[in-house]
Amino acid sequence: MHIQFISSISEITAEHWNQLAGTDYPFLRHEFLMALEHSGVVARATGWQPQHVLIFAETDLIAACPLYLKFHSQGEFVFDQQWANAYQQHGLDYYPKGLTAVPFTPCPARRILVKAGRDEQVILALLIDTLKQHFISRSISSWHCLFSSAEQTEQLRTLGLLVREGVQFQWFNRHYRDFQDYIDHFSSRKRKNTLRERQHVTQQGIQFLALNGQAVSAAQWQVFFQFYQMTYLKHGQSGYLTLEFFKQIAQTMPEQLLVIFALKANQYVGAALSFIGKDTLYGRYWGCFEEYAFLHFEACYYQGLDYCIAHGLARFDSGAQGEHKIARGFEPVSTYSAHWIQQPAFAAAIAHFLALEKSIVQQYKADATALLPFKKV
Repeated sequence: MHIQFISSISEITAEHWNQLAGTDYPFLRHEFLMALEHSGVVARATGWQPQHVLIFAETDLIAACPLYLKFHSQGEFVFDQQWANAYQQHGLDYYPKGLTAVPFTPCPARRILVKAGRDEQVILALLIDTLKQHFISRSISSWHCLFSSAEQTEQLRTLGLLVREGVQFQWFNRHYRDFQDYIDHFSSRKRKNTLRERQHVTQQGIQFLALNGQAVSAAQWQVFFQFYQMTYLKHGQSGYLTLEFFKQIAQTMPEQLLVIFALKANQYVGAALSFIGKDTLYGRYWGCFEEYAFLHFEACYYQGLDYCIAHGLARFDSGAQGEHKIARGFEPVSTYSAHWIQQPAFAAAIAHFLALEKSIVQQYKADATALLPFKKV
């Protein structure tokens, strides 16, 4: 086996990359990663320098993973700025660091793609050893694998990496017939609150139009992008993604896109974009110009639950954070990241921090579980 680093996803064909990545999880598709690079969203100029990894057995591509040299910690959703500050205080450089992740996408899945039938543990061991040598020779402080699957994270743990645990809120479809069947599992008070929220949106004269990517016009993508930008502008920032990015994925992977437009008096007042996986809906981006009561919950969550139930999807992954999701039945689940820290003293200090943080995270997860709206059995 031998390893090759490439400076752009364009250096490998979509056919070869997707033979490993598949399309069940949309964010590791060649088309998605290519759109990030082609649109200029991911580049050295934005602090994301691609350096993807390919592993071959002779000429056969048997494994791959996205890899970036990161010059900041933005767009990751696993926060290590305190680690960077500690390095700086000791006169050391934390950046650039190595990062295996999907940019701006806190949706868990395997991060290191291995061809079926190959010994994954052997391949991971080779990858880790190679990355360590690669980063040490270039004075790179660390390598971080974010939002990896639980199974792959455990394999990385056995290879000596530090593991960090976090919490997200996800919804699970337990064979509900419709939305009413779902909320019938709530306590009476929570059920009434949820119905009241949905009714309030309707009473404001707001209707919804759900379109798969193939049906969204160029003009509608422009409308969606304006809403997306507004979400960030309200906080004095610009969105990470560009209109060119959205246009490209609309051309290359439209079958995995779902756009829900909110309309009032035949005028667009908001929009939400989700991605469709094999058994999961991934809620990603949202925006509106004017605030309407409960519109965010309806467009981003309830409409998504309706879609999952109608199409038999098992899970709704609505992204990072958001304790307001608990009352709507989104359950706390653990997320994982794995870390290699080159400097031994910092590795020991971070390991100690992660052990303390883990107990706090697990207590938080238990407390959040106790707040779910479901009837007590």
